Amino acid sequence: MHELTELIHNDMRPALGVTEPGAIAFAVATARKYVPGEIHQIILRLNSGMFKNAFTCGIPGSIEVGNYHAAALGAVGADPDKGLECLDGITPNQANQAREMVDAGKIKVEMGEITSRIFIEATVITTQGRACVTIRDAHTNIVKITVNDITVVEKHSEVTDEQENTPLIHRYTLEQIHAYARTVPVEELSFIRQAFTTNYALCEAGLNSPKTTYARYLLSANGGKIISDNEQATASLLCNAAIEARVLGLPEPAMSITGSGAHGIIATMPLYAAYKVKGYSEESLLRATALSYLICMYIKEYSGKLSAFCGCAIAAGTGMACGLVMLRNGTTDMMTCAINNLASSITGMICDGGNQGCTMKGVVAVDAVWRAVDMAMRGVYIDSVHGINGATAEQTMENMGRIASPGMVGTEKTIIEILEAKHFR
Repeated sequence: MHELTELIHNDMRPALGVTEPGAIAFAVATARKYVPGEIHQIILRLNSGMFKNAFTCGIPGSIEVGNYHAAALGAVGADPDKGLECLDGITPNQANQAREMVDAGKIKVEMGEITSRIFIEATVITTQGRACVTIRDAHTNIVKITVNDITVVEKHSEVTDEQENTPLIHRYTLEQIHAYARTVPVEELSFIRQAFTTNYALCEAGLNSPKTTYARYLLSANGGKIISDNEQATASLLCNAAIEARVLGLPEPAMSITGSGAHGIIATMPLYAAYKVKGYSEESLLRATALSYLICMYIKEYSGKLSAFCGCAIAAGTGMACGLVMLRNGTTDMMTCAINNLASSITGMICDGGNQGCTMKGVVAVDAVWRAVDMAMRGVYIDSVHGINGATAEQTMENMGRIASPGMVGTEKTIIEILEAKHFR
């Protein structure tokens, strides 16, 4: 198996609801396993991105939202063996128990560093002891567990040379990634089919739920059809009905990439829509999606997993754009032009957490990508001399990432201050 195929395969995974509440519940549930007794208090410390993304996010199995309830549900009903799907199967009784814990003031949420680096520290204190789980860098990457102040699990980072410190995806150029997507044996990409199955089911859940509003609007805008002869309208519907279902906490998983369900949806569903409307071959779809995933990863390695800009629209949207160019038999140069168009237009879009606004950002992303690609393939693009565009596609994507980290650290701080002023629980 090609190393880029392995990169995608290892990163692509299902996540129930928005990833951050799932990760919080996973951390608390893991800590709870280590300490019996009646829960006295749960203390949650989060980096800014984690705090922000789960702040008002819907949670599967509950009518509640946010960090407090994600932690409480993790304590009373989550199954840590299910990873990011740990909230699958939450019962109404458990949801009520969680609500009572929050109302009783048993959950304390603290915001730690302003950083795009994932951090969760979940401490569960009971009548019989305390356990603490620390997660770093990835949503389920446990680096330390202590029980009654004794370390029982610890993962140490290994010192590596400069080449090993370079992310795998950054050792490739856009041209090389495109070549891989064109030539890799298609059998290696068969696992990507599951992303379409999973994300389409989430889209249908959004269309069938009385809780959604954008989904029904987009269905009407598509002539009342899920798949119409309008490629762009179908793309927006399939993509954003799924995103709305996800942020509202409907009980269907998304297939995530780079640790985000919305990234996974944006990187796949618009391409799936193009495939359904225009009749592209399944092989073309799988290859274009592999390219889309890898371009998303390329930008995210610079921006960080959780930052102040909307990686869903910017990183996954840029991946979607390159995949769309590939579906239309475009060249690497056309992809470079599409990247330039997007870099100079939507890079500044902020992330103010996982919430219904993600749906609107997804609408904007699809609209921007369809326009950017159409222009690029007609020779209309923003030249590399302008703005944050670089001399190469690789430099442009690096610059896009740098806008988020370190560029928007101050923006992140302001967003957090606005959220904290709401005193939401």
